Amino acid sequence: MLAAISCGGSTAPPPPAGTEPAPSSSLPEAPPPAPVPTAPRLVVLGDSLTAGLGLPRNESYPALLGRKLKEHGYDWEVVNAGVSGDTSGDGRQRAGWALEGDVRILILALGANDGLRGLPVDQMKNNLQTIIDRSRQRAIPVLLVGMEAPPNYGEQYAKEFRQVFVDLAHRNTVEFVPFLLEGVAGMSRLNQSDGIHPTSEGAARIADHLWPALEKMVKNDKMPKK
Repeated sequence: MLAAISCGGSTAPPPPAGTEPAPSSSLPEAPPPAPVPTAPRLVVLGDSLTAGLGLPRNESYPALLGRKLKEHGYDWEVVNAGVSGDTSGDGRQRAGWALEGDVRILILALGANDGLRGLPVDQMKNNLQTIIDRSRQRAIPVLLVGMEAPPNYGEQYAKEFRQVFVDLAHRNTVEFVPFLLEGVAGMSRLNQSDGIHPTSEGAARIADHLWPALEKMVKNDKMPKK
């Protein structure tokens, strides 16, 4: 009451004792809660080699890359978007949701199942190009990881298959690692009993193989280090 009088307010008598004053419509509303900051995101889009088939989830190569990021002071979230059995066409279908959120880098590691099934190389090329285009639309840099076709489809198919990744890397000027399984393929101690999927040691070798290219891209990102 004193405040109201001193400020030139109404001189109406106070309300009867025991009653509450009517709420003022002029009271400021509570500010909305501040948005929770999210960590920049690395997405690895691949197949069973990426998913870590036969391994604990934390021993897949994307999980190991996440560990390397932490060790080097980068507070990034790593999304393992590997699905067993996926071809480049399957990856194309789910690329939209895989790129949702604050994705700063996409590792594109598809093609192994295209090669195992002997699918047309032009089809694979178009699928991978579409994924790269979608990434570009969102200004997401791509690390393209190549794959080799098995020898049972002939030398010509293997050559054309390999060239797809080289052509895409040059056409799109993206970071490029020619072969995901470099130093792992054909090494019995680095592969599980099927001779295809890496062991934990093999997955660690893959993470070491990809790390230099990934680290270069992370350093170029505008997000400051932790």
